[in-house]
Amino acid sequence: MKDITTKEDIIFLVDQFYGKAIEDEQIGVFFTTVVPLNFDEHLPVMYNFWESVLLGGTSYKGNPMLKHIELHRKQALQEEHFTQWLTLWEQTIDEHLTGSVAETAKARARSIKAIMQHKLNGL
Repeated sequence: MKDITTKEDIIFLVDQFYGKAIEDEQIGVFFTTVVPLNFDEHLPVMYNFWESVLLGGTSYKGNPMLKHIELHRKQALQEEHFTQWLTLWEQTIDEHLTGSVAETAKARARSIKAIMQHKLNGL
């Protein structure tokens, strides 16, 4: 297994993760029903987001917190949803990648989970 070193690695990771997430009993509904995503539009945004987080890319433009507030208002995001999201993210990384950037990807996801849960709980 290799570490995350290129945008192609991020694309692979994000694609693998979303393949699991949309099929997941707990969180799949958020991607397919609550807010039916156009994955042709959504996935490139996620590639850019994770590239900015992990490799210092500058192509991501957006505010993920605002998007999740909108989602939360449609159907409440609970702790178990965030926990499942994190579990799937970490499983996907562990299945395909290893190294310091892969570990950073897991750590950043844990931080994102904590920040989003905290902010959404205040609504």
